[in-house]
Amino acid sequence: MTLRIGLIGLGVVGAETARTLASHAAMIEARAGQAVRVTEVSARDRSKDRGIDLAGYVWRDDPLALAASPDVDLVVELIGGAEGMALEAAKTALAGGKHFVTANKAMIAHHGARLATMAEANNVSLAFEAAVAGGIPVLKALKEGLAGNRIDRVYGILNGTCNFILTEMFETGRAFDDVLAEAQALGYAEADPTFDIDGIDAAQKLAILAALAFGGAPDFAAVETSGIRNVTDLDIAFAKELGYRIRLLGVAVRSDMGIEQRVSACMAPANAALARIDGVTNAVMIEGVPVGHSLLVGPGAGGGATASAVVADIVDIASGRGGRGFGAAAASLGGFKTTPATARTGAYYVRLMVIDRPGVIAEVAGIFGRHGVSIESMLQHGRQPEEPVPVVLTTHETTEATMQAVATDLAAVAAAIAPPILMRIESL
Repeated sequence: MTLRIGLIGLGVVGAETARTLASHAAMIEARAGQAVRVTEVSARDRSKDRGIDLAGYVWRDDPLALAASPDVDLVVELIGGAEGMALEAAKTALAGGKHFVTANKAMIAHHGARLATMAEANNVSLAFEAAVAGGIPVLKALKEGLAGNRIDRVYGILNGTCNFILTEMFETGRAFDDVLAEAQALGYAEADPTFDIDGIDAAQKLAILAALAFGGAPDFAAVETSGIRNVTDLDIAFAKELGYRIRLLGVAVRSDMGIEQRVSACMAPANAALARIDGVTNAVMIEGVPVGHSLLVGPGAGGGATASAVVADIVDIASGRGGRGFGAAAASLGGFKTTPATARTGAYYVRLMVIDRPGVIAEVAGIFGRHGVSIESMLQHGRQPEEPVPVVLTTHETTEATMQAVATDLAAVAAAIAPPILMRIESL
């Protein structure tokens, strides 16, 4: 008996998936309980050299023809995009009674619940381990290994590009734009890096993690999202002085008020496990009852890491362990009650650039006092009258609404030369 695979997309991940299934065929068959073989493929350019022999595959110019092929049992989609051909291929495959495996975080974040409903209605599996943190089996951990736990918080480093940039800025003192250019030269960042550095990639992954952790449908629109574009070498230096490391973190938290989901540049205590994750590595911390804390660390992207997760999903399906994509019946995947932004609490790092004049510090401190925000520490470097100097404050816990009001008043300080920079200080 053979599980016949149709593979849509032969880029870095697609080619590596085909190679892995071929080179590890005997091992995979032993683990899956049946042979697993790619029989049909589809990609944009048939003539491109991908380092694999295409002679044994049926070539389909039209991905939808592959998704509908009667000679395919499972479709793997590796072309990406929330809409368009990827989504149509998913719907075609599932409606036709074919299992579906994808690494497409955008599509699952936006349409995951709908696709899960289609899979369940047609008695097939929807699997997407590769959509989050590549080589880290974090979705499987949530669905299976931690299935007996109430998950209260899941958070982590979900974008290797941003983590590389922040690591290099910390270690070398270089400016953001300089390190971004290096990341692009090394292939870690795209020519248009918006998707990574503005937090969108991490937010899509967080929406999927939150869905599995808390038992709902992915809700990308509910993820409060910002990135690292405004992080400067000055902030990196102050973080170091204060005993923190800046990290782009995705955080999803359960509270009595609902589920909070956010992606932003944060101050992480320098001795925290996530603060010590450097380079392009990803890491996810899961807090649950009764397990406590579980940290998963590994490669978050790349052909090998992502193909590893894709093949793992294929093996699960071939062996009859495919199950439900979100670990629960599709009918139970309702929307989350969202924690109101005004009610979210935390401590903050605040940096304000001001002209060094008598009375400025008193005015700044007075704004915090009027809003009832307790200051934990204050730093001022530079003593050149009438020259711009940074003033940095850290606060005790307060509400986000209060800090936004503080930020508005700080921006109106006559000596301020730019709006203040705010970052949450995460308790990790």
